[in-house]
Amino acid sequence: MIKINSKLKKALIQIALVVVVLAGGVKLAKKLVTSKKPPARKEIKQLAPLLTASIVHAEDIQITIKGYGTVKPKAEVKVIPQVSGKVIACHPNFVNGGFFKAGQALITIESDDYRFAVEAAQAAVARDQVRLDTELAEAVVAKQEWADINPDKEPTSPLVLREPQIKDAKAQLQASNAKLATAELNLKRTVISMPFDGRIAEETGDIGQYLMAGQSVATVYSTESVEIVVPLEDHELQWFKVPMGYVSGKASKDDLTRAVVTADFAGKTHTWSAVIARTEGTIDPASRMVNVVAEVKDPFKISNGRPPLVPGMFVEVNIAGKVMKNTIRIPRHAVRNGNQVWTAVDDTLNIQQIQIARNDKEYAYVTSGLDDGAVIITSALDTATAGMKIRTQLAEETEKAHSND
Repeated sequence: MIKINSKLKKALIQIALVVVVLAGGVKLAKKLVTSKKPPARKEIKQLAPLLTASIVHAEDIQITIKGYGTVKPKAEVKVIPQVSGKVIACHPNFVNGGFFKAGQALITIESDDYRFAVEAAQAAVARDQVRLDTELAEAVVAKQEWADINPDKEPTSPLVLREPQIKDAKAQLQASNAKLATAELNLKRTVISMPFDGRIAEETGDIGQYLMAGQSVATVYSTESVEIVVPLEDHELQWFKVPMGYVSGKASKDDLTRAVVTADFAGKTHTWSAVIARTEGTIDPASRMVNVVAEVKDPFKISNGRPPLVPGMFVEVNIAGKVMKNTIRIPRHAVRNGNQVWTAVDDTLNIQQIQIARNDKEYAYVTSGLDDGAVIITSALDTATAGMKIRTQLAEETEKAHSND
């Protein structure tokens, strides 16, 4: 009994010690918590959004109207002989792509038959001339005989003075002269040439081939000038001088609108000077586009390594338009809602209404609503309200920072 009480007493002492330690620990922890100072509160400063901006200025801007088209010859014809015969000679360059000069013989047809026809026609003319001379001489004799037999009396019939016979002889001579002219013309037609410097686009004839009159043997085009048909929307025509009518030789070169033709060829970009020569006679019924024709003189003239402007090349045509006075040019992506821009004034965003006279692929041309030297916002912003605080960085500075990186 005494032994059990001793054990119980020992256990109670141990429990009391644990309770005392725990109570002391709790009291100490509570003291530490209550004595700890709360962290100081720090206000976080909200920064205004950083936007890219550009300074714009009013200036006189020449409008450029851009279009595209395919080069084609101004003059392209089929070579068709007007007489039949065997080909006995061809121009050395009578091949696809060959060049020739005006008046050079492209094809020569055997001329023996036509030369014989000329000689026969010349003989017929000589024969009819003799007959006419004979009739005129006989008329003189008949008139004298009538005067001897019937003095002071006019002939009662034209037959007396052989007038019908003379008319018949003159008609026969005239017909013979016409046949001679036809024979000489056919003889000239045995040599086929063109009235212009040109190039052969296609050929189907050669030496020894028999050609029929009216049979096409080649297609050639003039190298003096080429044309580019440029389809434009009708509202573009207000920006440059358009020759709506075309009268050859009436318009001087200074009256025509200038243009620059650009093409990529053999890995390089080349340019040619052009003029807007005319518009085509009809508006495209499907696209409602107006076809403007640009003309380039001497397209095969090579200078500074520039290749010839060959028919079939796809080119860009930049037409020099009117000059817009006191106009501000801004990037198209800076236009908001069709007729608004965001401007920065004293780190504040303003929304301004503008009037746009013209848009092209890259720019909008503003004629009112913006002041010279205004700072416009060119970057995007999810939500923009007038008067909100913003920070700006000029586009030039942004580009410089990127280049340094």
